[in-house]
Amino acid sequence: MGSLAEERALGYGGLVSDLREVYESGRTKDLEWRQSQLRGLLRLLREKEEEIFDVLCEDLGKHRGESFRDEVGSLAKSVEDKLQNFKKWAAPEKASSLLRLIDSDCSQPAATPLVAFPATAFVMPEPLGVVLIFSCWNLPIGLTLEPLSGALAAGNAVVVKPSELAPSTAAFLAANLPKYLDSKAVKVVEGGPDVGEKLMEHRWDKVLFTGSSRVGRLIMTKAAKHLTPVALELGSKCPCIVDWLDSNRDSQVAVNRIIAAKWGTCAGQACIAIDYVLVEEEFAPILIELFKSTLKRFFTKPEFMARILNKKHFQRLNDLLDDPKVASTVVHGGYFNAKTLSIEPTILLNPPLDSDIMTEEIFGPLLPIITVKKIEDSIKFLKSRPKPLAIYGFTRNEKLKRRIIEETSSGSVTFNDAIVQYGMDSIPFGGVGASGFGQYHGKYSFEMFSHKKAVLKRSFLIEFMFRYPPWDDSKIGLLRHAFRYDYISLFLALLGLRR
Repeated sequence: MGSLAEERALGYGGLVSDLREVYESGRTKDLEWRQSQLRGLLRLLREKEEEIFDVLCEDLGKHRGESFRDEVGSLAKSVEDKLQNFKKWAAPEKASSLLRLIDSDCSQPAATPLVAFPATAFVMPEPLGVVLIFSCWNLPIGLTLEPLSGALAAGNAVVVKPSELAPSTAAFLAANLPKYLDSKAVKVVEGGPDVGEKLMEHRWDKVLFTGSSRVGRLIMTKAAKHLTPVALELGSKCPCIVDWLDSNRDSQVAVNRIIAAKWGTCAGQACIAIDYVLVEEEFAPILIELFKSTLKRFFTKPEFMARILNKKHFQRLNDLLDDPKVASTVVHGGYFNAKTLSIEPTILLNPPLDSDIMTEEIFGPLLPIITVKKIEDSIKFLKSRPKPLAIYGFTRNEKLKRRIIEETSSGSVTFNDAIVQYGMDSIPFGGVGASGFGQYHGKYSFEMFSHKKAVLKRSFLIEFMFRYPPWDDSKIGLLRHAFRYDYISLFLALLGLRR
């Protein structure tokens, strides 16, 4: 096969066909191969840790502490989890076949009905085939290697398209993934939107895209040509409900965690970052003062917070405050440094709800605080808006927690913390509605790139003729007993007896 530059000129047809040939050979399905790829990812993370810190700093100004917490460390933990468990996930799951002598009103049928005896049934996870992963620029290592690890654990051949907006990280991945992984089965394709469009001209067995809703729509439109299944991880305005916390310690802990989830993760340039806060009017002044004092303690040096991605995004954030009605609501911060692409942590109190800052995803270090009369009013506020990727709530009120869970819809709900759900391998990560669809992380990454194939094996030993024409009331009666799992009545009817 030629170079990726040559493939780009040809539209990547050769790249896709070569990967499909590798997959069809059965190479990627082998469990030992999958294990070797996951081990390769772990070696990459361990041996190239300093280089990863360097490229993340170059692209986004991330401090090594933030990079380890949000990308390298959490990712290594996730890959270890897959390495320990993927063989169990890949094993066929046998359906039970139990003798159930039950009445017709039972609503829980056996997995393999007795009427099918002798039979066995199982679910076999199988890889989808050749998959395409579009990663994003804000967590460019984590949002590439987490889904990649799931695709490899599931036994797929993979093409990774890193974001061109994080060029140093994209170049690092292109240079190093072939050294640590099977370069015949895993390809990295660099480039801008034109490259993405050319890749989407081809048939894939699954596409995962992480990014904006605008590009997500384009991906879905292109995918429709080949009926390619798509998973979209999109952004949203993630709200944070802060209840009145009686304990000073609880209030301080809540503020610590909110600040980390707003300003401490890529300067708020994250799809799961807190977008705005909802709080009771009387508690708002206390909360704002806590924010001010804690921000001063946390960000003692400029390098402790990432910078804005580029001039375009910097200007977009600056434009959000152009409206005098919005600018007048700034109660803390508001300083923009165009030279360093840095923005001071900024807090706004009750900006107009119809302003851009309250209708568009902020994706930056600006935090509106919206007050409500009663904290329960926040639920009505959320229900009037699109479903977010995450809802955060800080409260000890169990009734309020229950109402948030039951009366709102979101990709996830986290109480008394924020963003940490992203790093948990035991629960799925993904959106709902306009915030995306498809779930991954941990076992769910494996399942995203797998097909659960149902397998049923029967023998020729027993044959029930009542399932075939010519029809009569007797056969319908026998079928009725069978579908109700009423085997005693079925057995008696076959003998010409009544129950």
